[in-house]
Amino acid sequence: MDSRYDGLQKIIDEALSAMAAEAGPGFSPEKANLAEFCRRTGLTRSKARTLRKKGFQAGPHGNAGRKAETTVLTGYTGVVDDQLRKGVTNSQTIFDRLKGQGYAGGITSIKDYIAAHRSLVPAPRRQADSRGPRGRRYQTEPGEAYQMDWGFANAEAADGTVSRIACFAMACHHCGTPYIEFFPNARQENLFIGMLHGFMELGIPDWVLTDNMKSVVVRRDADGNPVWQKDYEAFMDSIGFRTRLCRPRHPWTKGKVERLIRFVKESFLQGREFTDITQLNEEARRWCREQSGRWRRAAACVPADEHRDACMQHARPFAFTEEAERWLCPKRKISFDGFVSYEGRRFGVPLWYARRECRVGREGRVLHIYSDDLSQELVAHPVTWDRHDSCCEGQWTDDGGPAEQPTQPPAPTVRQSAAPAEDPAFARFDFGRRA
Repeated sequence: MDSRYDGLQKIIDEALSAMAAEAGPGFSPEKANLAEFCRRTGLTRSKARTLRKKGFQAGPHGNAGRKAETTVLTGYTGVVDDQLRKGVTNSQTIFDRLKGQGYAGGITSIKDYIAAHRSLVPAPRRQADSRGPRGRRYQTEPGEAYQMDWGFANAEAADGTVSRIACFAMACHHCGTPYIEFFPNARQENLFIGMLHGFMELGIPDWVLTDNMKSVVVRRDADGNPVWQKDYEAFMDSIGFRTRLCRPRHPWTKGKVERLIRFVKESFLQGREFTDITQLNEEARRWCREQSGRWRRAAACVPADEHRDACMQHARPFAFTEEAERWLCPKRKISFDGFVSYEGRRFGVPLWYARRECRVGREGRVLHIYSDDLSQELVAHPVTWDRHDSCCEGQWTDDGGPAEQPTQPPAPTVRQSAAPAEDPAFARFDFGRRA
């Protein structure tokens, strides 16, 4: 008999044995008093009748093992299978994406389906890190410190080419409120822009925890003190915060941002399709607000509420100053043909602007080009994220011709001379000429 029903069969046998002992000889289970049987076993009257028909033998239900032809997941299993093949096993992530397609069921059905179709998930090819010695995590007061780091992911274009994009991640050290932003690369100017955008969302802390990235620290002196990169040091002084360096990929000091980057790769980026980085950043901001608005068991709070009530009491609100505007709009040199390069594309500058340098800043889908002192806006370009040059009105002279025409192709001329009367190789042996 199935072990799942052994306990019920034992209860039935004990009740029938007790009733047979009280009734004496001639007791028949088929004629037993069902009311007394139900009182002794705690079963319902209908269940007792069913057991009597089966000879008081416990067994599985008649519909056990049968599955419904249609379930709440019918019509959505293809989407779940596609996510599992891409390595997405987070049930909450799949649940959120199915809701956007009209799924009306719950998350439990998705969890059961994922557990039954684990074979679709590709095997991970990474080696587990060894555990280190026991240690104490680094802790700070609310709003005192943030953690920041870079993460990288591969983006596959429609034509099959693969490019690498950088993800700037920042998290509050106390409550873990996240902020992420994507850039085409991890240059220092993008680091400053990402930090300023993070300060706009989370406020300005006293300290920022990061690892030894080259855009932050150059080296350490003889006493072990960090020698800051000169632009980063000027950035710290102008915004008003300090930096503490941590070991790379270490969970005890900046584990929240390390886990955030992994969570972004496993939950946000896996299987996601986007048209350009602008759209990806819009979706990333919505995703961060959704995640910070959920209860976190590890932090025992809702990060957004905790950050608003506790951390923002210590952190300073971000204020737009002239120094901040300069960091948000990095300098660019204007080429001989009137273009500036920004994020891998070229944008035109009007000819009437006579200086050789300007400042460039992107806000959403619009790129603004300012004078080098930010006193005026020269031109605004729509960002299309393709590789074609974006020209502007008045970029060249009225004739519209090129700066120079191609030169005449060279036509070399070769002159043939007459053969010498004597062989010069034997002239040194002509002794009569020297007499």
